[in-house]
Amino acid sequence: MVKHRTNRASTRRQQVYEQLRLAIEQGSLAAGSRLPATRDHARTLGVSRNTLLWAMERLQAEGYVVARVGDGTYVSAKLAPPQATGALRAVPGGLSRRGELMAETVRQWSPPTQAASAFRIGAPDVTHFPFATWDRLGRQRTLQQRQAQAQYLDPAGDPALREAIAQWLWASRGIRCDAGRVLVCSGSQQALDLVGRLLLDVGDEVLVEDPGYPGIRASLLGHGVQARPVPLDDEGLCIAEAEQQWPRARLAVVTPTHQFPTGVRMSLARRQALLDWSHRQQTWVIEDDYDGEFQYGPHRLPALCSLPRSERVLYVGTFSKTLHPGLRLGFIVLPPAWVAPFAMARALSDRHAPGDPQAVLADFIAQGHLLRHLRRMRELYQARQKVMIAALAEASDGAVQLQPSDRGMHLCLERPTDTDDEALSRKAAALGVVLTPLSRYAMVSPRRGWLFGYAGYDRTCCRPQPDRSAPCSRPDEGALPGVTQATR
Repeated sequence: MVKHRTNRASTRRQQVYEQLRLAIEQGSLAAGSRLPATRDHARTLGVSRNTLLWAMERLQAEGYVVARVGDGTYVSAKLAPPQATGALRAVPGGLSRRGELMAETVRQWSPPTQAASAFRIGAPDVTHFPFATWDRLGRQRTLQQRQAQAQYLDPAGDPALREAIAQWLWASRGIRCDAGRVLVCSGSQQALDLVGRLLLDVGDEVLVEDPGYPGIRASLLGHGVQARPVPLDDEGLCIAEAEQQWPRARLAVVTPTHQFPTGVRMSLARRQALLDWSHRQQTWVIEDDYDGEFQYGPHRLPALCSLPRSERVLYVGTFSKTLHPGLRLGFIVLPPAWVAPFAMARALSDRHAPGDPQAVLADFIAQGHLLRHLRRMRELYQARQKVMIAALAEASDGAVQLQPSDRGMHLCLERPTDTDDEALSRKAAALGVVLTPLSRYAMVSPRRGWLFGYAGYDRTCCRPQPDRSAPCSRPDEGALPGVTQATR
């Protein structure tokens, strides 16, 4: 009888959540509108206040509503009006519940596809990639080797590539692991998808950084997982606060070396606190080291996964930033017992990564080309960062003063929480400048500002102009565009 009541209550609160979410998505509850007080609202809906509070808590975690201390709860003003979601309405009926969740991720995240331009973030410079070296390594492979790579392959990845990655991780990031723990993926996004499929069930809670990378939240949402926002301070993720607020969380996803998007580096004390949490609660930590190779100081911070007691950390890496995103290769370091099920899950979706690129990448790493390429790119990115800081300060008459950083591929300029950072971003877009607002990465966080990428473009590719269809010429190590109109 108790179990029957529990199931009925669980179903009821799920119905209330879905009813409110549908009203928001269809515009019945307009963006920016204030919701009734929870007691009155619960009475109107004919449910208990606890049922309504559960539904509101989930809507807030997913970004549909925003709670303002002392002022009530509002429908998020950032939600697109109903007419902007035509693509979702056009999806034919018949999708499963999980299929509907996948379709809804369009609202949460639209992966960028435009070419790098000022001040686009997350895009590496591809014009300096050693294509000639890459092609030469490919031509050196014998006919027998290429025929072997043309067969169905191990879904865990090419053995030579897994070995090369394991050796590279020890030399570059201080991670001790053997090749048998490395699973090759199609970039870090597939690694996160595999985690969602194999480690989490519908309704599970996962701690995510707020502000943080929307691709992580979108992947979790697609699996029916609840992304729980955790604030950041100068030391990184506030794990003590998260443990108190979300005690049922089963996993945390962090970017400790260079937090995305704020750029904060997680302190040693906070790293140890995170590892203590994972052991105490028997939970897991996903370390997304998306640009950890781009540290410019004489001493590079090792990975979280390299610390003592990091057995419950799964390390995710990608070659999309270190080499180029078109390669579509990344990896995840797993406990030995998990490699086989993760490999099978990958095999069920896309069988395995293409053989030739894996084989060439293995040689590229083993012969030292990756190390040489990264040295060149670190020097280039560091120089471009300095030029961008100076250019923005000059163009804005000192109004834009970015602080230099010894890591990453972008800088974050924060402003007071009442700043409308979207407004300036729209003005910049009209000039052909990609100026990403910090609020776009927030769930409930009030932090505002803008992100300035500097890695993937140069002066010839990013003059402020709406038409960017013309091809870019080869970059000069020179500087960045004049940005006077966009920054004033």
